[in-house]
Amino acid sequence: MCAAKAINHNFQTTTKKTREFRTWFRGDHTHFNPTRAQLVTVGGVPEYVLKGWLPEKPLIKPDTQITAFGSCFAANISNWLSGRNFRVLNKEEDAKRAYVVSCGEGMVNSFVIRQQFEWAWEDKCFDQPLWHGYNAQDYGYDPEIQAETKRIFDETDVFILTFGLSEVWYDEPTGNVFWRTIPKDVYDPKRHKFRVSTVGENRENLEAIYKLIRKHRPDAKVIMTLSPIPLIATFRDNSCLTSNSVSKAVLRVAIDETVRKFQDDGYLYYWPSYEIVTDVLQLPYKPDRRHPHIPALNYIMTLFEHVWCEAGEDNPPPSLEEAWIIAQSVSGILPAELEGIIRHKRKWRLRQMVNREEPFSSDPELDAVFRAHLRETLSRWDRESVTDDPT
Repeated sequence: MCAAKAINHNFQTTTKKTREFRTWFRGDHTHFNPTRAQLVTVGGVPEYVLKGWLPEKPLIKPDTQITAFGSCFAANISNWLSGRNFRVLNKEEDAKRAYVVSCGEGMVNSFVIRQQFEWAWEDKCFDQPLWHGYNAQDYGYDPEIQAETKRIFDETDVFILTFGLSEVWYDEPTGNVFWRTIPKDVYDPKRHKFRVSTVGENRENLEAIYKLIRKHRPDAKVIMTLSPIPLIATFRDNSCLTSNSVSKAVLRVAIDETVRKFQDDGYLYYWPSYEIVTDVLQLPYKPDRRHPHIPALNYIMTLFEHVWCEAGEDNPPPSLEEAWIIAQSVSGILPAELEGIIRHKRKWRLRQMVNREEPFSSDPELDAVFRAHLRETLSRWDRESVTDDPT
């Protein structure tokens, strides 16, 4: 048996005063991951999420013609902007027959969105039924609907395209991708197949869409978004949660690569609604774990309006600060009762919340940030002469 040898360890201590000290080269742009205290401030999302994605000036004015379609999250954008009296073309009565309107929120993959642009502008024909309504009815390729779709696209100044998933069903002999899955009565296992589309395929679709818009509407702007709505189910033989991560990651990378490729053009933008919901808000979803709470959506839309829209003096945007407090209250970050207090401007109750002894968080720094939020809101209400009515 060998005798154990004594090992002497000499530890080196490195400080800024020693010659061994070195710092890392951090490049021209270094942005650190925020702490919770930094992120929950009113300016946290603009500083730590929107940075690098903002336009030089708002793109949307009251007379700007907007078309938004894609995933169901696009419907939230359309409804918000329309309700705020901006001109959303796919909300107009004449446009309701177009598929980008009647089922625009169901166009969740990049293939079908590309198909709509190619059909409307390039008169591309498809040899088989690819588009089906919610009840599996065949939509077909009606020339009148094609003409209406073309009219909508021809008049659009800003396209807002929301992509939802990368799982697709396709026809193997032709390679054509279906709108969603295939109706049961026509399903043929020998030719109808399922797959997860690749980053490269989705990037190719996004580039094609962007180039078509630049060709036919050279002055139009394009805002791409990734829907935060997760998969309701997966066709892969593994859990839906893990499939959803892959599905969103594929699209997020494709969007990022496309935006980076064309960012110097000044016509293509990204709006990080996905990151706001999934990385910022604590519990943003309803019990179904798919659809965000309405106040969470309202915050994102309020923020979108503050960033992208230039409203008239008679139609100022809602308070971003109030929308942020309400969103945090329904997402489990602040007390739920704050939603009603802020929404109904109950100043006396808000003052009670500010002065309460119970902390809003066990972290003193977070507690101080939250109280500062509420004090600033009280101060603004004072400036606006909000009545202090305890009823």
